[in-house]
Amino acid sequence: MDNIAIRNIQPADNASLAKIVRDTLAEFGANHPGTVYYDSTTDALYELFQKQGSAYFVAEINTEIVGGGGIYPTDGLPADTCELVKMYLLPKARGTGLGRTLIEKSIAFARETGYKNIYLETMPELKQAQKVYAKFGFEYLKGPMGNGGHTGCSLWMMKKMASGE
Repeated sequence: MDNIAIRNIQPADNASLAKIVRDTLAEFGANHPGTVYYDSTTDALYELFQKQGSAYFVAEINTEIVGGGGIYPTDGLPADTCELVKMYLLPKARGTGLGRTLIEKSIAFARETGYKNIYLETMPELKQAQKVYAKFGFEYLKGPMGNGGHTGCSLWMMKKMASGE
């Protein structure tokens, strides 16, 4: 049986995660300008996620990094709102429950940190991801929020967390 682990990001993870992000976007034809594909922070995720109110979780199968995802307090969002960001998995990790686990860990971190809403940006090409987000209670918005700078994303979703959730 595979040894599956979810852990916090480490400095040595940067190159592997940047490759996963870019390869996944290219796989789905979503490697457009205005996306994280061209964002310089994609090469320095460990440093990015040192910001207060953020967390990034790395998924491993048999000690190989297969993806990750996290929470970030994107500039311009209300103080009670964070963003679910950089949620990517290699093909071999899809369908294993790792994506669900990453989202659950991210939501739990957001709740523990005091956020009331979780925002995300996505693209039409990422249809399967949208279905997963909807299962977690994310609903479509009419337009973008915050100043994330990812103008290549044309779909926006929000999850409002119930107080007892």
